[in-house]
Amino acid sequence: MLKSSEFSKLSVKEITEKVASLKSELFNKKFTKFTTGSDKPHAAKALKKDIARLLTIKNAKKK
Repeated sequence: MLKSSEFSKLSVKEITEKVASLKSELFNKKFTKFTTGSDKPHAAKALKKDIARLLTIKNAKKK
């Protein structure tokens, strides 16, 4: 999990790319959780929080 201070240094384009990569990673985590069982059940929750942080910073930069 990254800190929001690290996220705020990124540009809007970099944030968009990071969100896309985190969403694909979240999909993979969910897929493996339902197919083979989860080795780290908290990992998906942390990814969701990182995505939310990035989107919040992205919206703040747009204004």
